[in-house]
Amino acid sequence: MSFDLWTLGFQAVNVLVLVWLLHRFFWTPIAGLIADRQAKASTLLDEAAAERAEANAALSEIEATRTGLAEERNAMLAAARKDAECVRDALLEAAKAEVETLNDTAKAARVRAAEALKAKAIADARGLALSIAGKLVARLDATATEAAFLGWLRQGIAGLSEVDRKALAISDLEVVSAAEADPAAQDRIAAAIASALGTPVPLIFRTDPALIAGLELHGSHFTMRNSWRADLARIAGALGDKDALPDGP
Repeated sequence: MSFDLWTLGFQAVNVLVLVWLLHRFFWTPIAGLIADRQAKASTLLDEAAAERAEANAALSEIEATRTGLAEERNAMLAAARKDAECVRDALLEAAKAEVETLNDTAKAARVRAAEALKAKAIADARGLALSIAGKLVARLDATATEAAFLGWLRQGIAGLSEVDRKALAISDLEVVSAAEADPAAQDRIAAAIASALGTPVPLIFRTDPALIAGLELHGSHFTMRNSWRADLARIAGALGDKDALPDGP
């Protein structure tokens, strides 16, 4: 058996040409495509990580703001309660001193005048408290205020018994806010209530500026107070003035 060197040479050349063609038109484009895909995937992962970090930072900032708002709210309420107690004590002392000096013939008329004076002073104090509360709310960040009251509303619902939450989930519910809630805010409120109840529920949104600030949940046989007006009403109730700052409808 003999070898044809020319044939062997041509075959070697053919193999070399085939290897070059595969390298030039197949392996190199495929390698470039793989490298490009890897680069794009790495970029997408980096962007996703950056967005996740930004979202976590935003959530941390909202939580910190809500905590600060809660502390500020408690401080304001404590100051308002202290001022109201001072006003009450001063009024009671003044009325007592005046009643003790009444003579028998003018006692009834003087007592009525003292009661009227007391009622007017309490009404003036109520108006001043509402005015101060409104000005304080106007200085607060609207988004942070909404997030804080929404968090307190969710905590209030979560604190109900399981039976009450189930009954609430099948009731006609109305969300009352101090300012009109835009569609995005309504979606956030609906999602928070659904999370607390464990199921989505249909909601009716209504605006009541008398709340000053806050979010309240009203049902056929259920009302969850969560507003500045409710806080001030509780202060008035603690002072024994049941008619001051009524909870409203």
